[in-house]
Amino acid sequence: MARNTLSRSLHDLGLSAWFGGTLANAVALNAAAGEAGTDSATGRVANAGWDRWTPVNAAAIGAHLIGSIGQVRANKQRVAQQQGVAGMSTLKTLVTAAALGATAYSRVLGQRVSAAGAVPSKSGTRPSKRTKVAQAEVAAAQQQLDTLQWVIPALTGTLVAISSYAGEQQRPGEVAKGIAAV
Repeated sequence: MARNTLSRSLHDLGLSAWFGGTLANAVALNAAAGEAGTDSATGRVANAGWDRWTPVNAAAIGAHLIGSIGQVRANKQRVAQQQGVAGMSTLKTLVTAAALGATAYSRVLGQRVSAAGAVPSKSGTRPSKRTKVAQAEVAAAQQQLDTLQWVIPALTGTLVAISSYAGEQQRPGEVAKGIAAV
């Protein structure tokens, strides 16, 4: 089996940053923003943090996708010949598409909230009563972000688990067994 260190590294590091960054922001940034002193300051701090994370997240996702393409190319024979690998690859592609869609939609919502300025918020993603009354559209975006902040790490965490399974499929015994079964 040939080595694919560069594509595997891009795949793994990109996915790790995508998963870890979104989870850390959901767990820490949004909660910490809630301690900013006022509801308006909370919104300002959360927006600033997520806006700073966005370019890093985009680079992480790009690295992951480039690495993923490299891994598919490097393993195209295994995908075609080893039982279970095509199914795993299909599942991984579907979960990646879902994670990309959730991330893109989250960014659209985040831009809407950020463009509204220092929107009063109880935490980074929970609108204050004042926002619900005065800026209902922004409050709705915040409420959707409150859910998506957990959906994205769940999807990218699922990708980490599928990637671990894919690595197990590359063990010589698994390859031999999978090819013999075809």
